[in-house]
Amino acid sequence: MLRKMKTDDLDPVVQIWLESNRQAHSFIEADYWEKNKEEVRKMLPHSLIEIAEIEGNIVGFIGMNETKIEGLFVNSNFQSRGIGHSLIEWAKTRNEVLTLYVYQKNQRALKFYLKEGFVIHKQLIDEETGEIEFLMQWKRP
Repeated sequence: MLRKMKTDDLDPVVQIWLESNRQAHSFIEADYWEKNKEEVRKMLPHSLIEIAEIEGNIVGFIGMNETKIEGLFVNSNFQSRGIGHSLIEWAKTRNEVLTLYVYQKNQRALKFYLKEGFVIHKQLIDEETGEIEFLMQWKRP
């Protein structure tokens, strides 16, 4: 089930954000994510957040800022079950164009977004991490 984020959801959403980033970005020091956790906690209530829930448990979410996907995170125990696809589809139904950034070394996410119809628009260097990242874009056909 997909639904809008409520105030009570903040702690589990931040925890999924932290754990997912640590798992998907092993090439970045784990303390980088810990250092950014409080800033993310402050920003989340100001973004459009759609929650994926199974049996009353939050298992993932997508964060939007206008047409930019700020993040898509699914608890590792629930990956490869179509939850990420459902969250992307939710975003696609509301927008003609979507953009996002993904690290080049995050091959699982990169393959997922390519499968979802995103294309690499530009290659950049993330100044905070020094890692190569791609600006990806999806346009409604």
